[in-house]
Amino acid sequence: MADNILFLFGWLGELVFASWLLSSGAEHLAERWGGRFVGRTLLSIATTLPEIGIVVAAAKDGSYGTAIGSALGSNLLMMTLGLAIMLIIATTRLSKAPQKFIDVKEFKLDKIFLVITAVVGALLFIDGYTVLDGIVFAVLFSVYLLIAFSEMKKERQAPLEKDLHDTQVKSKKHFTRAMVLFVAGTAGIFVGAEPFVHALEGVSVDLGVSVVVLAVIVSPIAGEMPEKISMILLARKGASGASIAVANVLGSKILNNTLLLSVAIFAAMSYQGFTAKIQNTPLLENQMILVTVITIVALIPMFKNKLGLKSGIMLLVLYAVGIGMQFILPSL
Repeated sequence: MADNILFLFGWLGELVFASWLLSSGAEHLAERWGGRFVGRTLLSIATTLPEIGIVVAAAKDGSYGTAIGSALGSNLLMMTLGLAIMLIIATTRLSKAPQKFIDVKEFKLDKIFLVITAVVGALLFIDGYTVLDGIVFAVLFSVYLLIAFSEMKKERQAPLEKDLHDTQVKSKKHFTRAMVLFVAGTAGIFVGAEPFVHALEGVSVDLGVSVVVLAVIVSPIAGEMPEKISMILLARKGASGASIAVANVLGSKILNNTLLLSVAIFAAMSYQGFTAKIQNTPLLENQMILVTVITIVALIPMFKNKLGLKSGIMLLVLYAVGIGMQFILPSL
């Protein structure tokens, strides 16, 4: 048992380090584009790569519970604990420019799209996921990207000539370093993902705990590390940074409900055959319902268009409820 635990945390450490490299590279590459679009797309896709690596590795071995559990755990973690940490930092002296609240009214599209994708994902899972469901998720992901790109084009104003020159100089200075960090982080994620999954399964057998439960709790610690690092750094910068952090959270969770699920389905199909199906199980179904409900509840304060310290505390409580349920669901 001790060997499996050491193995698990060894590869967890590797994933954490690779995630940090990936996050650093992605943030520097994002300097060329502006806030919401970067948070929704480039940064969200970059910070979702760890989960993609874990999901692909799990699907390769037919560990569909780990694959789906990882995606669900990511949403549970970041829609509650992740947002809570960001709000606590942004609204207290932990920030360089503390805000009384964060205005999120500009994220109407993301809030609605996140509710839709969460509900659709739960409904489609009733009879298990097949290749047709994978296509539906891929289409939803494409639609979200197109809408985000369209909004960016409308909102983006042409920069002044001096600002454009400064941006180009800065981009040239950081581009090579950013690419090296990004590639190194990506490689590290895909190297560490498969042994991490094997270690997770080994610990679950030793402890007699469902691998789905461990995937929901443990995998997001590694998989969401780039997002957590990015959120902390951005939240300390003030209102503009906090806005990008919110865009990153919402965008990456939408990606989890679309891109990540489609990757899990297509990975299962590529390794197990075209007719491969991710079967619904009572435990996974309960997890899906729980995470969908928590996602919607966590979004309620956002529809009031203002997030403050009280919202952060509420989200912390919601995370504690979600984790507590992990020890109750297996017995249901």
